[in-house]
Amino acid sequence: MKIKFLGTGAAEGVPAMFCNCDYCKRIRELGEGEVRTRSQVLIDGVLSVDFPPEAYAHSLKHNFNLTDLKYLLVTHSHMDHFYAHDFILRGYKYAQVSVPQLQIYGNEEVLKVFSECTKREMKPSVAPNVALHKISPCQTFTVGEYKVITVPAQHSDKEECILFYIERNGKGYLHLYDTGRIPEKAFEFLAQNGSKANLVAIDCTFLEYTAGERSRHMGIEDDMVMKEKLLKAGVIDKNTQIVITHFSHNGNPTRGHVSEVAQKYNVTAAFDGLEVII
Repeated sequence: MKIKFLGTGAAEGVPAMFCNCDYCKRIRELGEGEVRTRSQVLIDGVLSVDFPPEAYAHSLKHNFNLTDLKYLLVTHSHMDHFYAHDFILRGYKYAQVSVPQLQIYGNEEVLKVFSECTKREMKPSVAPNVALHKISPCQTFTVGEYKVITVPAQHSDKEECILFYIERNGKGYLHLYDTGRIPEKAFEFLAQNGSKANLVAIDCTFLEYTAGERSRHMGIEDDMVMKEKLLKAGVIDKNTQIVITHFSHNGNPTRGHVSEVAQKYNVTAAFDGLEVII
């Protein structure tokens, strides 16, 4: 499995869209290599986890074609993770698509957002090119060659936010963001359903700030708590690669600073364009 981290920033981006703090000023000075766009992970060029406003820009910068995308797993309905309006362009005179129907999997709010964002401009000839599937936490299903396990995130009290374990040919990827510390039943469900992750990408929005039990995001110390629980549950082992990502501008997320934190905790710091093969 080829895992490509297309965007590694939190909702506001890095530098933040409307911000002029010292961290954002510094990152603008350092240039494009320090920029972190909103979250998207591409697997094998055909499966995407989330679809931010930058998805089109990601395809141009990282040289892949969105028409090759077969499956989209959506964590939740927030704009930075699901920019649904773009799907009105998947057909008609806008596009000749190589994959006839894109399969989108999301919770009830994701499906509602899709309807709200596309109802004014979706053409009858484009609508059949996108298929929507409602999913919930604690499910197992397959999408093409991939086994998918869903578990609950701790992120919003307004919808069932979802995290994903994705497996192909015996290799497993565990996607743990946007979320705070996940509930115990998530570890149990992953273990009961045979999850064995070779790579874990984990929310580190707050970087060096410890969020604690009830927050909707995590810092590096929270990540270490999650790591120990995943080890105890048998979902990961000592050889599993841990990647921290989804950084807020508030944590001074220059690549240099984030790399120092990552080295201290023996994890990998994601950046836009990082590619990992498992």
